[in-house]
Amino acid sequence: MKKVLIAASFFTLNTLLSTASAAQPSAYRDPLDAQTLTTIKTQFSELITLANNHDIKAIHNMFWQSPSTLLVAKSAVPAEGNWAGYWGNEAIDKKLHDIANSGPVVLTPDYAKLKVVGVTKEVAQSYAPLNITVSYAGQSGTPKPFLLIINWVKIAQDWKVAAEVLLPVPPSAPVKQSS
Repeated sequence: MKKVLIAASFFTLNTLLSTASAAQPSAYRDPLDAQTLTTIKTQFSELITLANNHDIKAIHNMFWQSPSTLLVAKSAVPAEGNWAGYWGNEAIDKKLHDIANSGPVVLTPDYAKLKVVGVTKEVAQSYAPLNITVSYAGQSGTPKPFLLIINWVKIAQDWKVAAEVLLPVPPSAPVKQSS
């Protein structure tokens, strides 16, 4: 489990660092035009709608069809740890099916904070904070804060989800009052 999260975090950090080091701050220009960035934001919104509607078949079509496709999500299997990586479309489809069949699932992103950046002309990354309400794997069914990081890859003319990483946001520590 830790290896999966470390690998996903390393991939994200490596992507950001390579993007930052490949361009000078004053000369950097996103490799994707505004229309493409808007298209990916629309895809993100569609993915959220499909998830809230439990439309696993349509979600399947939004993912890159590859054994390298990754979903990081809450595990219901103690041997996997609390969170795990699910590689390949069959494993992702099964995981999403299990979550959808656990009861109501509601994803509520903060669209004002949705950010999409181009890494290359064929790779993009989106980031959005969101609340997720779900009863899957012993969760309480109350909204909890998460970060949703998606790596997108361009396949032919379409943008597909290559990796979707859900990170739970730990509760904030109480602020100590000075006396």
